[in-house]
Amino acid sequence: MNEAKNTAKAESATRDDACGGRRVAGADPAKREQILAGAKTVFMRLGFDAASMNDITREAGVSKGTIYVYFDNKEDLFCRLIEEERTRFVRNVKDTLNDSAPIADMLTGFGIRFATHVCSESTICAMRSVLSVQARMPHLTKRFFSATPENVYTVLKAFLDRHVAAERLEIEDTDLAARQFIDLCTAGVFKRRLFNDLPAAPDAAEIARMVASAVRLFILGYAPASGVRPKEPALAEL
Repeated sequence: MNEAKNTAKAESATRDDACGGRRVAGADPAKREQILAGAKTVFMRLGFDAASMNDITREAGVSKGTIYVYFDNKEDLFCRLIEEERTRFVRNVKDTLNDSAPIADMLTGFGIRFATHVCSESTICAMRSVLSVQARMPHLTKRFFSATPENVYTVLKAFLDRHVAAERLEIEDTDLAARQFIDLCTAGVFKRRLFNDLPAAPDAAEIARMVASAVRLFILGYAPASGVRPKEPALAEL
């Protein structure tokens, strides 16, 4: 297998692009996305363990040699797919915390995007796949859950830090508070999805209801102390 992979890479050291130029092997972003899209379909349908590189080549419409130009093996392909999905998602939720609206509105936008993503079929399938091989492939689990420099927790923590500094929130441990809010947004739903007690993701109305409750509890807990807990109408101003 290794010899075949090395041969494929050697034979594909450069490739013609659509304009007749030459590309370094593995440098065509469209081809890479084509492979990742095919892999995502296969992993969602079969899971990590049952999926084969042959399945992925058929779905992606490329040769096995081409896949090995871009990715080392099935594990590398799976992890790269997850990392890219995570990067896109973090960029998406970060846009909701741009400090251009009331705190409650920004937390609501963040919470809805987070809950929708984490309860989606693609995210749940990925997590189930990793958990199914955890005992014999702990390195895959570690890579899957390894923290990237910027993730949903760090993005939310930075947002909370800014508003604590501006004395709009009163939080001693913003790392803990960020994790609390994220858990509140999917309370009672995420684990049920993961273990298939809830076969389908909650609809938009249910997610909005969960997140609205999470935001209310969070702001009630971390609004600045003023001797009297702020009344409900005042929460809309935060």
